[in-house]
Amino acid sequence: MDKAELAIVLRTARSRLTPADVGLTGGHRRQVPGLRREEVAHLAGLSVDYIVRLEQGRGPRPSEQVLRALTRALRVSESDRDLIFRLAGGEPPQAGHIPLVIRPSVLRLLDRMADLPALLLSAKSDVLACNPLAAALFGDYSAHPPAERNLLWQRFLGSGLDRLVTTPEADAADAVDCVGCLRTVHAKYPDDPGLTRLLTELRTGSARFDELWRAGRSGQLRSRSVTLAHPELGTLELDCDVLLVPEADQTVVVYSPAPGTPSASALDLLRVTGLQRFGVG
Repeated sequence: MDKAELAIVLRTARSRLTPADVGLTGGHRRQVPGLRREEVAHLAGLSVDYIVRLEQGRGPRPSEQVLRALTRALRVSESDRDLIFRLAGGEPPQAGHIPLVIRPSVLRLLDRMADLPALLLSAKSDVLACNPLAAALFGDYSAHPPAERNLLWQRFLGSGLDRLVTTPEADAADAVDCVGCLRTVHAKYPDDPGLTRLLTELRTGSARFDELWRAGRSGQLRSRSVTLAHPELGTLELDCDVLLVPEADQTVVVYSPAPGTPSASALDLLRVTGLQRFGVG
């Protein structure tokens, strides 16, 4: 581990980002360019003290999970990610592992979708990024520890999908599809360590998931309509469309209401009040 060089690279990567790049408000009295250490720590799910020690060349050798979270938070390129892994004494993510690096062009796409909620998902349904309107609609996924920023983890082990309104029959069918999607991903990336950890947690912690997993069905992510219960705006009816990013094996999920509906009016209101609340947070 080259602590001194790693510290330089991390400080430089942080200085290149602006709050707007990561969906945060700029605030006042910024005396230096780039993100604050507190903001990087929040995005990566790490402590501020840990970030400080790494940037001062005093930190311990980071784990692979920490490096993945840190490089995602800093939104570095694939080559810079590999450099950070090597400086930390580890090997970069290998071929056959699920891609977690976000393409800058995809981030620009999310930024341009200012009037519609949009999420970027990895092949195993990690929430890699979301625009401010999606954070206002679903809650801030960056507030969860990195391992819990996954839609399947939240569905079977957490409460991050409690705003979804459904019938028992639709919920059962959707659960089958979700588990089938993960089985398809497992066939494609059988040696991915993050996927292995996720499957272990899900099969150990959720009897329902384990039963569906043992059924052996495959599946794929599909566009559909959803009903959400927002704590302040009430019920929203939204179309959910899935856009593929083939080279990265990632998907952009976009939610949109039909024009002229109460849901469209509610989303217009959320675009104002929700974004203000998210920015302060």
